[in-house]
Amino acid sequence: MNEDGNDMNPYRAAGELAGLTSLVDAFYANMDTFPEARVIRNMHPEDLTESRKKLTYFLCGVLGGPRLFIEHYGGVNLPDFHRQFPIGTDERDAWMICMQRAIAVQPYEASFKEFLVARLSIPAERIRMVNEMEI
Repeated sequence: MNEDGNDMNPYRAAGELAGLTSLVDAFYANMDTFPEARVIRNMHPEDLTESRKKLTYFLCGVLGGPRLFIEHYGGVNLPDFHRQFPIGTDERDAWMICMQRAIAVQPYEASFKEFLVARLSIPAERIRMVNEMEI
């Protein structure tokens, strides 16, 4: 049994690597186009190739799939890594809007979409909290 109350592995429910790549592509397309995301887009390099790969690999591990991020980049402490950026409530919300809308257009079951938004809001909030404590 997993966190969303069923036997489905979240990695499989997300469509494995191909499905997560599609999700991340939609996420970064949103970040490139949503006016409210401009501030977080500016925290990224112009070329998003590596950012896309890192987020896809991170999501693989978080959702119970292969630990590709650790294999390729080593361990990461998300709040510590993101301390270099001014992330507060607006930035967290912009990230979540981009992700929520990316999730909404994926061919996932409705219950999995809800699970995924809730699951990803946890690290987003932790990053905000750590950054705001530094101010």
